[in-house]
Amino acid sequence: MVDIATRVWNHKWKIDPIVRSLIDTDFYKLLMCQSVFRNRRDTQVTFSLINRTKSIPLADLIDEGELREQLDHIRSLSLSRGESTWLRGNTFYGKRQMFTPEFMEWFENLRLPPYHLEKRDGQYELTFEGSWPEVMLWEIPALAVLMELRGRAVLNKMRRFELQVLYARGMTKLWEKVERLRVIDGLRIADFGTRRRHSFLWQDWCVRAMTEGMGDKFVGTSNCLIAKNRDLEAIGTNAHELPMVYAALADTDEALAQAPYDVLSDWHDEHEGNLRMILPDTYGTKGFLDDAPDWLAGWTGIRIDSGDPATGAETAINWWKSRGEDPMEKLVIFSDGLDVDKIIDLHKQFSGRTRVSFGWGTLLTNDFRGLTRDDALTPFSLVCKAVSANGRPTVKLSDNPNKAMGPADQIERYKRVFGVGEQVGMEVVV
Repeated sequence: MVDIATRVWNHKWKIDPIVRSLIDTDFYKLLMCQSVFRNRRDTQVTFSLINRTKSIPLADLIDEGELREQLDHIRSLSLSRGESTWLRGNTFYGKRQMFTPEFMEWFENLRLPPYHLEKRDGQYELTFEGSWPEVMLWEIPALAVLMELRGRAVLNKMRRFELQVLYARGMTKLWEKVERLRVIDGLRIADFGTRRRHSFLWQDWCVRAMTEGMGDKFVGTSNCLIAKNRDLEAIGTNAHELPMVYAALADTDEALAQAPYDVLSDWHDEHEGNLRMILPDTYGTKGFLDDAPDWLAGWTGIRIDSGDPATGAETAINWWKSRGEDPMEKLVIFSDGLDVDKIIDLHKQFSGRTRVSFGWGTLLTNDFRGLTRDDALTPFSLVCKAVSANGRPTVKLSDNPNKAMGPADQIERYKRVFGVGEQVGMEVVV
């Protein structure tokens, strides 16, 4: 087992680059990339870093030269033969050859496009521009680099035994969570923690701890590299990025209202079974479900990623019933801001009413709260989002208005088109 504290103490980045592979990313990114490659590969997009936690001045904490070094290293990466073989030949969600030969040939020759970086008011402005399939693959590694460099800025001030104690406490904290969760009958939980992890080595340790401690209750990881290396299921379906870009490309209000369903129509043509998961909250869950075509009710389930999770699950259950579907045959995946207490409460509330699963993210792979002076390693909310498509701004409304993004006038237009009324804001923890 890797001695993480010693590795940090002896750290040399060329031995331990933050991102060490193009498949050190979330599985849903590769699934979406193939869909975009097939359907919208010529779309030009811009992705931008957004630090929702303004109190953390990343540009003051992270050395620009080190940041550029890490980003430049990512641009040098390409698929290894073993990684390509795994993607081409492995079975994902019960399907062999999930990735087409045409997509794999493109991916095997890919190098990520250039980035633009500058400082402004204590924050980094980091943007990526170009064709959608290429640019979208920057999101996860860019977030991983910024999160880990912020952590390293704190760790660099610690001495060797302080680091040993910190990681011992972190491991104990996680194991105590595992002990509380593993006694829950019927629990299904996966690692969704790549984008805001403490580090690659720590995420890998957390996944191994979950594998041993949770047994078959731990169903896999979103991280493709860890899934490959640890012989685990790669978990993930789709994200807000797809409807955000499709919507931005719409020419009329009518086309805008239809855009989220166009996304899932394209997805329906490519995938089946447990990959047919609806993410309904991009422009408001209730309105999305009220206007959804009947064929979507036949999909496997729903992922709830904003707003009050219990309300979202109740809305989904009522919607399935109204469309003549049995909620007990459906799957609800909770994935927003989860930690042990919330997982336990939601499982207790909905187990026996529908099939329940959890995608545990930041507070699995980056929970050092209370373990350092001044809580200097407390996780924060950092995202990298598509902000424009073919020159048009993107918009996200969410079921939590504190997660909304886009120009104010366009947010109001989208609220009108999608019938979104008053919303209750909730704290964005991570």
